[in-house]
Amino acid sequence: MKEAPVAVVMVPFPAQGHLNQLLQLSRLISSYNVSVHYVGSVTHTHQAKLRVQAHLESSFEASSQLRQPVAALLRELSPRARRIIVIHDSLMGSVIQDVALYEAKFLEDVPSLDGCFPLEFLNFIASQHQFKKLNSGNIYNTCKSMEGCYVDLLDGLEIYGGKKKHWALGPFNPLTICYDKKSNPGHRCLGWLDKQAPKSVLLVSFGTTTSLTDEQIKELAIGLEQSKQKFIWVLRDADKGDVFSGEVRRAELPEGSTGGFMSHCGWNSCLESISMGVPIAAWPMHSDQPRNTVLVAQVLKVGLVVRDWAQREQLVAASTVEKKVRSLMASKEGDDMRKRAAELGATIQRSMDEGGVSRKELDSFVAHITR
Repeated sequence: MKEAPVAVVMVPFPAQGHLNQLLQLSRLISSYNVSVHYVGSVTHTHQAKLRVQAHLESSFEASSQLRQPVAALLRELSPRARRIIVIHDSLMGSVIQDVALYEAKFLEDVPSLDGCFPLEFLNFIASQHQFKKLNSGNIYNTCKSMEGCYVDLLDGLEIYGGKKKHWALGPFNPLTICYDKKSNPGHRCLGWLDKQAPKSVLLVSFGTTTSLTDEQIKELAIGLEQSKQKFIWVLRDADKGDVFSGEVRRAELPEGSTGGFMSHCGWNSCLESISMGVPIAAWPMHSDQPRNTVLVAQVLKVGLVVRDWAQREQLVAASTVEKKVRSLMASKEGDDMRKRAAELGATIQRSMDEGGVSRKELDSFVAHITR
């Protein structure tokens, strides 16, 4: 039996944002002709492909059943590979506790702010801490062009009992999205976008795990209308009403007519928007989103805040929505944000080119696991 040089096993937490990040990382590593095995239940792997969101409770239950299957996969791969590298979400420590591994962590360094996480989720995170000592390094879905000073800071810290290796391999999301408009025209909104002026349309989307109250949907709709700005509003099934609904492809962001993105500031959404050079109107809902908002609005200065986290229990009035949308889409302040976002997006895209900072990070990581 011919021995494979290296086998990489990806173990994502079975929730959409986590599934997608490691799916994209798998794509990047496999481009180096390294064998990658993406682990998960059939249901959750299917969800990753279709971008369907499962409830967190079912994700907890699914993850608790994966330890034995992962161990079986490792036993199967062991005779056939010179080295097995396990890259796992930080929430899957209990699943891979039997092996020494590399950890891909995405939420570990986000402070647990009041109101960000339900108690059940905090307890689940806490239950994973005892397994941190097993990891040999950390992978971050970020780019040194964007957060270099923070990544460099981590290099000097002792984390979980010792110094770890750190790789900023992001962004994991594709930086170019190509589709044949003749053979695959996509959603009708894409055709409408093609006819709009450059940077004139606001994309409104709050991700896969957030739903708004009927009252908030109404205020948002009125505010968007009163702003007099063109927009596309993507609503989840749970939010569908008489305003707008439909499946809109991710191809909207790189469209030349998209000039702003009203977002919950989930990390995937932030990276996608910034890497495409699109500024963000931040409306954080939970989890890491409040701190992501700080990065976007205060540190990188490529966005503004629609709803401050301190006022999260309050209704965002239509007048506030109108004011913030106008500020992002029709003011000098918004133009300055668009310019900074475009410059940062171009820098991030160059980072993945040959010799770029993220490409060097990826080269370094692959060299490390294949040494």
